[in-house]
Amino acid sequence: MVLTLPATTAYATTARPGGPPSEHANDRARSAVAQAAQHQQGSVGADDTAPLPPRITLAAPYTECLADDCRKAGGPGVAAKFTFAPNEADTDIVSYRYILSSQPTWSSVTGETATVTYVPQQSGHYRLEVQAVDGTGWPGASTVLDFMVASGQADIGRWHFDETSGAALDSGTAAGAARHHAVLTGGATRDDRGRRGERTHDSVGAPLPAPATDRGLALDGSSGFAATSGPVVDTRESYTVSAWVRPDTLGGNDRAVLAQDGGFGLSYEAAQGTWTLRPALPVGTDHRTVVAEQPATPKVWTHLTAVYDAPADEARLYVNGRLQATGPTTGTGAADGPLQFGRALSDGSPTEYTDYFDGSIDEVAVWQRALTDTEIAGEARMTLDGARNAVELVADWSAEGATGATLTDTSSGYDARLTLSGGATLDGETLVLDGVDGTATADGPLVDGTGSFTVSTEVTLEGAAVSTWDVGRVGQVVSQRAADGSTWGLWYEATGMETVLDPDTFEEKLIPVGLWRFGRMNADGTYVAAASEEAARTDEPVRLTGVYDAQEGTIELYIGEVRNGAALSVANAPGRGDFTVGAARDGDTLVHHLPARIADIRVWAGAMASSQQLSEVIGD
Repeated sequence: MVLTLPATTAYATTARPGGPPSEHANDRARSAVAQAAQHQQGSVGADDTAPLPPRITLAAPYTECLADDCRKAGGPGVAAKFTFAPNEADTDIVSYRYILSSQPTWSSVTGETATVTYVPQQSGHYRLEVQAVDGTGWPGASTVLDFMVASGQADIGRWHFDETSGAALDSGTAAGAARHHAVLTGGATRDDRGRRGERTHDSVGAPLPAPATDRGLALDGSSGFAATSGPVVDTRESYTVSAWVRPDTLGGNDRAVLAQDGGFGLSYEAAQGTWTLRPALPVGTDHRTVVAEQPATPKVWTHLTAVYDAPADEARLYVNGRLQATGPTTGTGAADGPLQFGRALSDGSPTEYTDYFDGSIDEVAVWQRALTDTEIAGEARMTLDGARNAVELVADWSAEGATGATLTDTSSGYDARLTLSGGATLDGETLVLDGVDGTATADGPLVDGTGSFTVSTEVTLEGAAVSTWDVGRVGQVVSQRAADGSTWGLWYEATGMETVLDPDTFEEKLIPVGLWRFGRMNADGTYVAAASEEAARTDEPVRLTGVYDAQEGTIELYIGEVRNGAALSVANAPGRGDFTVGAARDGDTLVHHLPARIADIRVWAGAMASSQQLSEVIGD
């Protein structure tokens, strides 16, 4: 029997890819025989002879690791094929159970001999453990095999757009690949809205002498673009292209992100209302458009990846590291024109360009192979030095020195404004919310709810006001409405009252007890949220930070610099609504008003990687 294993995100069971090779196979076999003998002695109702360690044959290009020789071969996406056979002393083997270090649980395959195929999702060290099962259903002793998966071909092109002037330099790292620098033309400039944000450490984690603000490609939507002088990718072979995009406008106009003349196009299509991929096809063949499931969102950073898998005759489109759509591509054509950033050739024209992008494009990369799902998720996470993820500050409001009815963001470069309403005021130090109808609202969304983000604020909860709240009552600190009716945000939830001794009067008094939460509040009042481990403090400032990692699908809540509890799984949702402080929206109605004072609010595109990064970035 032949079984193909589904590729999954790596979980360490015995060893994680990238760990050290194990001992020599013969040593493992001797150990396994001893295990089998112990099993036979202790078994009740089993055969007189439990199965001995089975034989494993590993097919090329991979080879088994030995004590003094562990060679890398293959690569992510290159299948590993294993054949299981009984030990020569066994005669009644009916199946096998096995587990890979990249799989969370054991699997089974039937047959006296069996073949399984596994497609590694990333490079590194893998371990396979196999047990033969006899007719009584007893698994025997294990045989363990280690093998190393080589890194796939590196990017053949990468553009950061962080130069101060001139062409955008190609920093691709594939050995022997030609460099294809991109010339900025027309209304194409660089600005300080680079997706890598403010960098404080270099690529190996060493502190920089001074923080460096990343730069990106800004396009005006009418004449701005960048282009190489010739083709970058051979569209007849497998390839992957990716980019970060932040459209200023979408609406009724198509907007090209990346296109190679005469070939593929990665774009926003107005008729579809979302991101699309048109792979290169032979001349005279109708385009087959791969359409993303979720709608595109303007004014937020979104990661796009397009893949052409030649052996599978398939095109795939990813948004924020997650597969959105696939489509057949039987045969492809050669696209030998330049790579265009922010425009594309008009259909049927060899010289006329259209669909100029309006907004920002950054961190473009190209590979001459089909990346795996895990590799694409890693690109979308954008880890800078192994310890920090790229985070771009997209909103920064400080109430210090502020008065009036508007709180302006003067730091991030994205110019978001909070407009106060109801019983919300600025006292020169904090944004004061009365808990009745006081709110502050900014046009939104600020971040793509299906992408990673971080939100942080310093809040002082008014103890006297919440002391009268019923158990279960909620006060929203910050929120962003999602397309499915849920609300991303930070909030306070009353959980009860507690009697304590007043240190000043030595009299007993009641104080409110509640928890801080970060997560999604659904339209029906249910929620999925991480909670603070201790009761929320009142009448003193508390730093709250929520982190959503879209690639892992998890949320984390930090109180100060301390993560509270474990990461919690939660489904993502596209953000479509306004960003609100001090309340949340239920349809068109503002609810869950919070009595509090808020000193600052900051929002980043990207998930901070650790409490250390929080400390470095937030700085208090």
